[in-house]
Amino acid sequence: MSGRDLFCEPRRIRRGAALTLVFASVLVAGAATGSFSDTARKTEAGTPGSASARRHDEVTRAAAQAMADGKSPMEAAERAVSRSGDRWGAVYSQGEYEEFEEALDGQYTGVGLWARRESDGRIEVTRVSAGSPAAAAGIRKGDLLRTVDGTRVDGRPVTEVVSLLRGDADDATAGTKVSLGLERGSRSWSRTLRRARLSTDSVTVSSLPGRVTLIKVDAFTKGVGAAVRTAVGRAPERAGIVLDLRGNSGGLVSEAVTTASAFLDGGLVATYDVNGAQRALHADAGGDTARPLVTLVDGGTMSAAELLTGALQDRGRAVVVGTRTFGKGSVQMPSRLPDGSVAELTVGHYRTPAGRSVDGRGITPDLEADKESLPRAETVLSGLGDLSGTTR
Repeated sequence: MSGRDLFCEPRRIRRGAALTLVFASVLVAGAATGSFSDTARKTEAGTPGSASARRHDEVTRAAAQAMADGKSPMEAAERAVSRSGDRWGAVYSQGEYEEFEEALDGQYTGVGLWARRESDGRIEVTRVSAGSPAAAAGIRKGDLLRTVDGTRVDGRPVTEVVSLLRGDADDATAGTKVSLGLERGSRSWSRTLRRARLSTDSVTVSSLPGRVTLIKVDAFTKGVGAAVRTAVGRAPERAGIVLDLRGNSGGLVSEAVTTASAFLDGGLVATYDVNGAQRALHADAGGDTARPLVTLVDGGTMSAAELLTGALQDRGRAVVVGTRTFGKGSVQMPSRLPDGSVAELTVGHYRTPAGRSVDGRGITPDLEADKESLPRAETVLSGLGDLSGTTR
């Protein structure tokens, strides 16, 4: 498992909530965030008589009653959500929700480290963001992170290490200090860094043999769609593209639709219902439909990433390679509770252009592959050769 100090498991998960996604900003997105205006959210989430409206009323009443009784409104709301049976329902403190929204906007507070836990429990730095406090401190890929503010991190889940780096327990802000114990070969040392406001880097572009362009999208944060469009435009003419959505747990659906627009010439991306009302998402015209395209997915491909995968697969635009995706195709809407916390409750579901439901099912790849998925993708592209892509 790997992560960076943007990607932290929110505190409510450590309190035992059922939702188990790792990328915190995605938790507020589901298949809705970024696709609806604030007015639409408030109106549709509260349609009188709907099941979601009843759930919303029950959660709000529970929070209000707890506040009147001098108890925790947030804990009361969490219990009400749990009783409702809403698998993806969740309650966030005001601070948590603000953090999630900031992350979706492509900003976070941290030191700029990516890390993973090795099989022996050691925490290894796998990447250092350029211009970050970690980069300025001379920390490199391959260094071992031993302690954070004196706390040993060997054997801890990466999400806990990330939380320590961010200072979640203290609601740490930019400018606060964090002390790191590091190791490189036989050398051990400590450095004190100041956390900073950093920009996410959700899109990574690299070249593979045969003029193939690999576009890795970690999450659909603000600006990702435009970044993918740019990468497609800069790729060698008519050369193949691998769109890597493995481990992408979602984000802003508007960015997923913009990404789809890079490969489609208009047309349907997905349909969704909100309290029974049907809606549709469409790609913009003018996308590149000529390049051979393979999309990589796995069990960590969720939500908006599944929406995009389903669109490219149903429209005949991409060959999907990997393992079955996670299966989150529900739409959540946020509503403010009396104490300022936020409840996210499910109000509907989305479907692929062919009408397939994703929720609880996931998307089955065209070609099953696990560890060898990238080499298999390259093989598929070599077979496609100079064939022009067509969409339907």
